[in-house]
Amino acid sequence: MEHVQFGRTGVRVTPLCLGCWNFGHVTEEAESIRIVHEATDHGMNFVDTANVYTSGVSEECLGKALAERGNRGDVFLATKVRSPMGDGSNDQGASRRHIMEHVDKSLSRLGTDWIDLYQIHWPDYDTPIDETLRALDDLIHAGKVRYIGTSNHAAWVGVEALWASERLRLNRFVSEQPQYSILRRGAEREVLPFCAEHDYAVVPYSPLAGGWLSGRYLPDRTDTESGSRMSGSSGEFETEAGRATLELVGRLAEIADDKGVSLGTFAVAWVLSHPAVTAPIIGPRTVEQLDDNLAALDVEITDEDRARVDEIVAPGENV
Repeated sequence: MEHVQFGRTGVRVTPLCLGCWNFGHVTEEAESIRIVHEATDHGMNFVDTANVYTSGVSEECLGKALAERGNRGDVFLATKVRSPMGDGSNDQGASRRHIMEHVDKSLSRLGTDWIDLYQIHWPDYDTPIDETLRALDDLIHAGKVRYIGTSNHAAWVGVEALWASERLRLNRFVSEQPQYSILRRGAEREVLPFCAEHDYAVVPYSPLAGGWLSGRYLPDRTDTESGSRMSGSSGEFETEAGRATLELVGRLAEIADDKGVSLGTFAVAWVLSHPAVTAPIIGPRTVEQLDDNLAALDVEITDEDRARVDEIVAPGENV
């Protein structure tokens, strides 16, 4: 599998990142470990999780998978902090207190001495950015963290963070993890241009738009699978907005059919083809879904494909 440069860093990662949101939640531990092993056997070296995923169970599953193979040093491991991890008033946020407490808990669950990429999961507007950056900078100097990034941050927040890093001579953020897919193109307005301008790595999540682009749901087929991200949402298909989205999905499926690939494969390949994107996050629930996602690496998105997609969902628009 080819590798790509991770933003302005000297690190090279695979062009797809294995997301572990399902681990210990939708996907049982044994299957989660099997997915990690299968992914690394295919050459993937980039994995992403968060402390909040299944209240730490995702990190534990990932840690066990890496320990079984003894290949921690071969993997670029990313996790996140900021989301609520308890009921206390200080059990969330990007404060020094919360970051310092939870980095050690993540390290313990992951069974590692360092985190390659430590990301602030969501903006914390109650904590000054310099407090967050000083805490993260200290973690880098302590050897617990090697690079720092953001997730779900607007471009203007990124600008403020870069300015603070330069002014205070602190390590800067090197990546952003936005939501981005054919149906959710809002990142094209400001976030992706910002990242391209400032050499950020871009690691988009939900390239299948929360399941809408998986290929399982079409205008004439809306049965939801138990355990899927769309499970329990069948009523949404009957709303006016849901029916309109299904119509768009059906038109997108025609493009995928013309290329001889599944809609899910096409959707991942489309995100991957954006010049600002480093590595989309794929979140398979099974090894079979992993294989379908990996097939995106062999799909070429042509100018004609892009034009057809733009006719269905305009650039910069969210459905």
